[in-house]
Amino acid sequence: MPRSSRFLCALYLATSAGLAWAAALEFRYGSAWAGCLFAAASLVPVIAVLRESVLCDHRRAVARLRRLNAAPPAHVGTALDVAVRTQLDAACCERWWTSLGTDHDSACRDRTRRSSAA
Repeated sequence: MPRSSRFLCALYLATSAGLAWAAALEFRYGSAWAGCLFAAASLVPVIAVLRESVLCDHRRAVARLRRLNAAPPAHVGTALDVAVRTQLDAACCERWWTSLGTDHDSACRDRTRRSSAA
């Protein structure tokens, strides 16, 4: 939690304690409705402390996600990526690729000559 948030939380808790003290004094020496009002008001700073802690958790989570997204990936390629790259590198020509390995281009190094004998 940053220093400013800690200071705000301490200020909120001091304010809550002061309002609770005022509520206790009102219940003892004053009217009950004012004591109830001070008691309810002393809960508001406690809610603010809880809100500050939730905001701190959110800031920490966002910072962690930013670090994770900025870091390069741990692995270069998976086994599937390697297999696909191997198959793409093994393809000899475009016609062979589109004809599912039955035909070759005329300039292909792996082209097999067909004989005219039937």
